[in-house]
Amino acid sequence: MTAFTTEIQCPICEKVLKLRWEEENIPFFGDIMYISGSCECGFRYADVMFLESKGASRYTFDVLGEDDLNVRVVRSASGTVRIPELGVSIEPGPDAESFVSNVEGVLERVRSVVEMMERWCEEEGDLKRVGRCRELIKMIDEIEAGKKSVRLIIEDPYGNSAIISERAIYEPLTDEEMEALSKGPKALFNNGEFETA
Repeated sequence: MTAFTTEIQCPICEKVLKLRWEEENIPFFGDIMYISGSCECGFRYADVMFLESKGASRYTFDVLGEDDLNVRVVRSASGTVRIPELGVSIEPGPDAESFVSNVEGVLERVRSVVEMMERWCEEEGDLKRVGRCRELIKMIDEIEAGKKSVRLIIEDPYGNSAIISERAIYEPLTDEEMEALSKGPKALFNNGEFETA
């Protein structure tokens, strides 16, 4: 595994920000580069770059049982995650970060957000939304117990996200589909300067 660091100017406080670059090979997909860094001002940057990118892509995977919870999921900062049966769509925003996890890890991230929303709705006395949150948590429990199947979809305009399984279906995105996606944070290296947009 190759690893090195580079220094750039923090886009928030303009102090020196060290970025760590680590290369790894992921079975079924190829070489990737993890990029991460944090500044004492609180700014953080993390992304995954596929060194063998296939272009704008969609990966679709049917989670059919407990064994599928272990399938590896790579979501770059530009990836959109969808679980239609749960009504979940996680789009990248300005502070989006990448992660390498598995299907269960994605479900637990969703659970964490739903549980937080449940607490907020309880505090505000919104019983209808509390009920909906509890329905979603029950559905996640059923998926993790292998009692319910769902479809996991990851779309990425830069092709840097993937579901690593021989059963995952890869499709290139059309130009129209790519343009409709949120792009998330953008990091540009321009004459040695680091810019975010």
